[in-house]
Formats: sequence, structure tokens, C-alpha cells
Amino acid sequence: MATTVETRTPVHLWIVGTLALLWNAFGAFDYFMTRTKGAEWIQQMLPSADAERYMAYINDFPLWASAGWGLGVWLGLAGAILLVLRHRLAVPAFALSLLGALLGVGYQLANPVGIPEMSRGFNAAIPYLVILAAAALFLYARSMQQKGMLR
Repeated sequence: MATTVETRTPVHLWIVGTLALLWNAFGAFDYFMTRTKGAEWIQQMLPSADAERYMAYINDFPLWASAGWGLGVWLGLAGAILLVLRHRLAVPAFALSLLGALLGVGYQLANPVGIPEMSRGFNAAIPYLVILAAAALFLYARSMQQKGMLR
């Protein structure tokens, strides 16, 4: 008689998965709102004159940086959903999300916008936080896959 052993899902996977879902859902919402509402959306975070300048900056991204931003956002959200579902495809989704973050955020770090509010306080830390979160989620998902937690 064959027996199967089911590995219990660790609580930290649910916690990390839920936090990843919230983080990436906000990133997807921000991407969508920036691309559809533009300066109206950005204006909530910056003075109106700077919102217009910031949108002009975003609209001037080279294609590879824009594609990287979208890749990072949408595959981050997909990876978070897959992680909560304990699916092995969370690992490549987070890997591509990290690549996208490196391309999109990397372009922004190499070509700063020149708006004072974007280079001070929390706004200055966000690009690094995005890359750190994307790398941490990839490494976490890979670790869970190696431990047999993802199917």
C-alpha cells in the first residue's frame, strides 16, 4: 500500500504571499493609473507643475525601460498570485519581474528626473525598495521551490 506524505504549508509562505500580493497589486495599480490617468494620478503625489514634468519624463522613457517597468509590475503580480497558489511558476515570474525592475528602475536611477520632491525622503528610497523587494521575492520563491513547497 502506497502512502503519501503531505507537506504542511508554512505560515510564513502565507504571510509573504499576502504581503507580496498587496505590494505588487499596488504596483500594478500605480502603473495602470500612471498610464491611463497620467498627470491627474501623479498630481496626488507631486505639485501640479511637477506632475506634468514627471509625466513628460515617463513618456520619454525608451521602449526597453517602459517594457521593463511593465514586465516588473505585471509579472510581480502574477508571481505573487502564483506564490499564494503554491505554484512553481512563481519562480520564473518573479525572476522576470526582477529583470523588469532592474531595467525600468535602473533607467530611472541612471537618468534622474530632476524634480526635487523625487530625490528626497521616501521618494528617493522607493527605487531601491522596488529592486530589493523584487530580488527578495525571487529568492524566497526559489527557496520555497527547493524545499518542495511549490508544485
